[in-house]
Amino acid sequence: MTVQPIPEGYPRVTPYLCVDGAAAAIDFYVSVLGAEERMKMPAPGGKIGHAELALGNAVIMLADEYPDMGFRSPKAVGGTPITLHVYMEDVDTVFAKALARGAKELSPVKDEFYGDRTGQLEDPFGHRWSIASHIEDVPAEEMEKRAKEAMQSMNPKPNGA
Repeated sequence: MTVQPIPEGYPRVTPYLCVDGAAAAIDFYVSVLGAEERMKMPAPGGKIGHAELALGNAVIMLADEYPDMGFRSPKAVGGTPITLHVYMEDVDTVFAKALARGAKELSPVKDEFYGDRTGQLEDPFGHRWSIASHIEDVPAEEMEKRAKEAMQSMNPKPNGA
């Protein structure tokens, strides 16, 4: 029997989240994002040693933090530089549900030049999410034009220039 180096049912890249309160995080991701729990391994002290969630065709792995092993959550290290991007059927409903469940809005939901309606939030566990619904297929030529305009509005010229 040949063992596959990339196991069936796992994408090539899988985020692994360290969470202070993994059980609550699983509940949040299931109720807000519609994730499905694939498996959960308990650990001593009521912690979760490893869990896997399915979100569409993606897998998210997570566990409680273990500072003694150097496995620390975003809140323990002062935040995260990583944003997880997830497409949802209805970004507005999911975003509102996340805020109602304790997430913090970082950027409100709005239509973006590249054809997505998107907003950014920080979940109650310190992880950043970009939640989006694709609303328009933008042809390459139009995308280039819109990107230029967006970059110009981000970097306005000084008065008189």
